[in-house]
Amino acid sequence: MSSRDQILSRVRAALAPLPRRAPLPEWDRELVRVRQAQTAADPWIPFAARLRSVSGTPLTAVSDLVALLARSGWRRGYCDPVAWPALAPAFPRDFQVETAFDRTRVDDYQFGITVAAGAIAETGTLVLSDQVTSARLAALAPWVHVALLRREQIFPDITAAVTALPDDPNIIWCTGPSKTADVEGILIEGVHGPGVQVALLVG
Repeated sequence: MSSRDQILSRVRAALAPLPRRAPLPEWDRELVRVRQAQTAADPWIPFAARLRSVSGTPLTAVSDLVALLARSGWRRGYCDPVAWPALAPAFPRDFQVETAFDRTRVDDYQFGITVAAGAIAETGTLVLSDQVTSARLAALAPWVHVALLRREQIFPDITAAVTALPDDPNIIWCTGPSKTADVEGILIEGVHGPGVQVALLVG
């Protein structure tokens, strides 16, 4: 038996007892969703549906965001200094929100609120960039990431987004919470980044 065959047989043996595997996409349904996203009068509707389907959380009111954070006990976080004046009145006094992200205290932040560069209705993807996102680490390190999004920033599909977005040294595409399935095929969320991804519609 060759080395390759030995490796593959060990992989097959390791996978055999797994009770659950990540399902393959239902391609016919996916194509219908793509067409719906491309022709939607309100791009937020297909975007929100797709975001939910990848375990993300679409919200349309700051009060809903505050309720979500309070319900889970997430009261310490960061907010983009440009966005904080508009959001601050909705946050109770027991929240501790900073507008400067301190990299030496990265574990202190339970949530990070940043401004998105755009979004893609077809996939439920949020787009972050160095030009728009005030602190990239604030979008990746806290357990909860909240991206502020305007309706006119939602593109119907990936092609439209790539065409419209400006040149940027670093663009991050976030489709729901951080995920990994690795070789075993078991989906685990919140491994390499936020475990809760929120899109808050503003403006």
